[in-house]
Amino acid sequence: MEKLTTWHEFLMEKLTKQEEALGYLQASLEEYLIDGDIPFFLKGIRNVVEAQGGLAKIAKQAGIAPEALSKFLCSEDTLQLGTFSAILKALGWRLSIQPLTIEDHSADIPDTALTTADETLQTGSEQTAESHPA
Repeated sequence: MEKLTTWHEFLMEKLTKQEEALGYLQASLEEYLIDGDIPFFLKGIRNVVEAQGGLAKIAKQAGIAPEALSKFLCSEDTLQLGTFSAILKALGWRLSIQPLTIEDHSADIPDTALTTADETLQTGSEQTAESHPA
């Protein structure tokens, strides 16, 4: 008899493969860039973190406290670019900037402000919070 699995179990099995996890996270990021849905994007990161070894392992590899990683992954406010970069590095990836294609220019992409690792990443009309004096 064939064992049935839940969607979550199936997803976790798929995301243990680096290539699958990378594609999944890239799709989550593309959706975030289109609609600005931070909770959806963070859910994608949480799924990858879980499948790639769990919160404690990824936090240790990222050099951050597990509590800080958990707080980051559950926040619905702003994304901390430095924390996000550390998580990506722990997973074996890096954040990069690429030119838009013709298709990307026609998409409805929200106005996004990127800042230094010590500052926050926010979208839309939100103001960027600076963590150090000018």
